[in-house]
Amino acid sequence: MINFNTKDGDNSNYDVLIIGGGIGGLYTALCLPEKLHVAVVCKGSVDESNSYLAQGGIAASIGDDDRELHIKDTMVAGAFENDEDAVRVLVEESQGVIEDLINLGVPFDRDENGNLYRSLEGGHSIPRVLHVHGDATGKGIMDTLIEDARQRKNIDIFENLFAVDILTGKNRCIGAILSSGGHIKTIWSDFVVMATGGIGQLYAKTTNSRVLTGDGIAMAIRTGAKIDDMEYIQFHPTALYSKKEGERLFLISEAVRGEGGILRNIHGERFMDKYDERMELAPRDIVARAIFDQMKKTQSDFVYLDVTHLSRDFLKTRFPTIYETCRHMGVDMAEDYIPVTPVVHYFMGGIKTDTWGRTSLDRLYAVGECACTGVHGANRLASNSLLEGLVFGKRIARDIAKHYETREVDEDDKGVQEIEFKAKRVYNTVDFDRLKNDLKEIMLLNVGIIRNEDDLKKALNFVKGNMELLDKTILDEVGKMETANMYLVASYIIEGALKNKKSAGSHYIQSKVL
Repeated sequence: MINFNTKDGDNSNYDVLIIGGGIGGLYTALCLPEKLHVAVVCKGSVDESNSYLAQGGIAASIGDDDRELHIKDTMVAGAFENDEDAVRVLVEESQGVIEDLINLGVPFDRDENGNLYRSLEGGHSIPRVLHVHGDATGKGIMDTLIEDARQRKNIDIFENLFAVDILTGKNRCIGAILSSGGHIKTIWSDFVVMATGGIGQLYAKTTNSRVLTGDGIAMAIRTGAKIDDMEYIQFHPTALYSKKEGERLFLISEAVRGEGGILRNIHGERFMDKYDERMELAPRDIVARAIFDQMKKTQSDFVYLDVTHLSRDFLKTRFPTIYETCRHMGVDMAEDYIPVTPVVHYFMGGIKTDTWGRTSLDRLYAVGECACTGVHGANRLASNSLLEGLVFGKRIARDIAKHYETREVDEDDKGVQEIEFKAKRVYNTVDFDRLKNDLKEIMLLNVGIIRNEDDLKKALNFVKGNMELLDKTILDEVGKMETANMYLVASYIIEGALKNKKSAGSHYIQSKVL
């Protein structure tokens, strides 16, 4: 993507390079044998991942939970487009990773008897979702993982270091080119784990962190690694509505509906009974489309989430972060309806992996939201995302440990060789801010909750046209490289949506423009 020579700038060698510092990346690092030298590279700060923002909880089949029921719930939510073998791995290994977290010191919420507190969320047949500090589960887990990783002598964490491209040689992954402040750094490694998160910033309205621009997926595409399920993008039904443009929207957790929250249109009418017998606890794709339909019918930008029948003490205790954020925005949860709107939240597609996190490129792994394990199918079940990062991160660590001793070692793969790339780029006057903002708007309007072929084709023509421009433009700053990555990933999303004529889960196709 940029001009570089591996003999220029800093060079370093690691056994394992992990690109991304969310739950999947950090947990993979912590599960690796301590004899391996591990680099964890973060695009921003280590606490800027979506994992850190996760409120709702982590689903886990423990104790008297029926594992087959958790598998069924996951498959139903995913419109049976899931890989059942991957789902079975997720569920059957969930208890083990929860026990690991408890041993690391994660302070899961407990009831008055000291048992793990489990709540009900949309799409789940029974309560099985664990929490930390009510509605700060991601932060609670990540704080523990970050602290532990910083204490490990074999783990180096690099912050504010942008991964530009994966280095390959002899049909395998051998490291990566990175950039910081215009300076190029090369990290050579025996194994690379992509843990770069999702694609939320491709859309004008999202709950995602500012760093989630699909970079890891774009890097994998450029290596020729297999990509799958790119059309499946989950809109979370309930983000706190805001008139401000360009800001990350605050999520109102699934757990609020799990505790009895009621959805009402702007006229105060409850409406979910018109769409699904599970009402507010239907899977996210169904609830999001129902809200979208109500917004269209009432010509409004939001609907309401009503929890005024729950006590103030309960709301403050169960949802302390949401309660305070709403209060700061002028909404008293105990007395006022909460204005909410569907926004882009989670990406089910990505870099295709097997159940050990292995991609189609030798020694390249992927974990978390950038990976397509097949677990989620066409729509993710609530609170399965943190679990996925943990289960498959641990499996990746086991697989790397297994193959490390028997790996083929080539001195040319350890920084001895010189790799040079010169991009044929000449333009340097492109308005990248406009390109980004235009992409975000067209993705939201044309590749949204409800899609049609005409809108998708218009979006693809727009994206392809600007990709031709970007291919000739000098990319000498991180923001410019981000933009190129965003357009590349967007093209795969739209092409996937056009190819898939079947409505399923988050991919809902109208046969005609209404």
